[in-house]
Amino acid sequence: MNRPGLYRWMRRFVPAIIRRYQRGLVPSRLVALLTTTGRKTGLPRVTPVQYEAIDGAYYIGSARGVEADWYRNIQACPEVEIQIGGRRERCVAELISSPERIADFFVLRMRRNAFVGLLLRLEGLPLIYHRCDLEALAARKTMVVLRPVGESNY
Repeated sequence: MNRPGLYRWMRRFVPAIIRRYQRGLVPSRLVALLTTTGRKTGLPRVTPVQYEAIDGAYYIGSARGVEADWYRNIQACPEVEIQIGGRRERCVAELISSPERIADFFVLRMRRNAFVGLLLRLEGLPLIYHRCDLEALAARKTMVVLRPVGESNY
C-alpha cells in the first residue's frame, strides 16, 4: 500500500522525535537515529528508524521501499552513523532487496515484537498467512544491514 501523503504528514514530526530521543524520552531498544549523507546536498541527514540488532549488525526495514529519502541517501553513500541511546557507531550499509531475506527479517521482527505483525497486516499481510504471503509483501520492501566499523562513541 503506497501512502505518500501519510509519509509527508509524518515527516513533520521527525524533528520533535529527534529532540525527544536525544533527551532520552524515546525507547532506544526500539528506535535509533540514523545519520546519512544527503545525496544532493552532502549534508548530514538524521532519521529516526526502528531497528533490530542481530549478531552485531543493525537491520532496518524501509516501509517506503526505495522511495525513502534515507534509503536513497545510502544508495549514494553507504557510510552512515547509527545512534542507539547515547552510543554512536560508524557503519557501512548493505542494501538488501531479496524477498526471501526480507521475509526472514519480518518473521524475526514479529517474534520479537507483536506490534510488527499488526503493522504488516496494515501493509496487506493476511491474518492467516503463508511464507509466500510474506515474500509477496517483502518484494515491495527493502532492508538495510548496518555493519559497524572502526571506533564507536566518537
